[in-house]
Amino acid sequence: MPVKKYRYLLHFQYLGFRYHGWQKQPGLLTVEHMVTKTLAFLLGQSAFKILAASRTDARVSANHSAFALFLAHAVNPDQMLADLNLNLPNDIRILKITETDRDFNILSAACTKEYIYLFSFGEKCHPFAASLVSAFPEILDIDTMKQGARLFEGRHNFIQYCTKPGPATQVEREVKDSRILKNTFYQASFFPETTYAYLIRAKGFLRYQVRLIMGQLRCLGRGETTLAAIRHSLTGKDPRPLRHIAPSSGLILNDLEFK
Repeated sequence: MPVKKYRYLLHFQYLGFRYHGWQKQPGLLTVEHMVTKTLAFLLGQSAFKILAASRTDARVSANHSAFALFLAHAVNPDQMLADLNLNLPNDIRILKITETDRDFNILSAACTKEYIYLFSFGEKCHPFAASLVSAFPEILDIDTMKQGARLFEGRHNFIQYCTKPGPATQVEREVKDSRILKNTFYQASFFPETTYAYLIRAKGFLRYQVRLIMGQLRCLGRGETTLAAIRHSLTGKDPRPLRHIAPSSGLILNDLEFK
């Protein structure tokens, strides 16, 4: 019996601080490793496959991500939801499970991904905040950073905002929304009094693209680059990769929209 006879879409979220990203890696703890280990325990000898809509890097969290589950036999989605949440570690939670048909392709169906990058500046954060907020010690010009964030909206060449692109990598991408605003997404008593969120929305992202953009915005806030230089970096005339990349622990895959 083929593994792909029954197909399910699982929406889930996780705190990525102790994981080396989503994708399985030999000898490393990853989110995919924990998910497949738990599924194997629940399904026993039944064959299954999973495919994620988005892969995150080490220490990156997800408020809303999704993966497809392919099975040779049918399951009860409500029971599977309860069993997974009972057996997964507390930093991974399944939100919803729905059955799909063979026409559903999780990679092409994900039409918009929204990332946010949480940060503060000028003071050291409480250690408990380290998993979600990047604390930049220097004073940043937040108003200029807000202007810089808007420059990334629209269709641009992101060759400088990608790590080791291959010959077939599509570096021209369209960004639907790019802005910095006060953080109202997540709050905690141990967060600094004021935190900020860099929000960016697009159909897809290159490897390290969001963290490289945030790195440039931080340089802009420190006076180490200019608005004109950021405009030039989006023309594709200079293929050299940018050096400044923001830490991973402030990055969150905040939302995922399907067609």
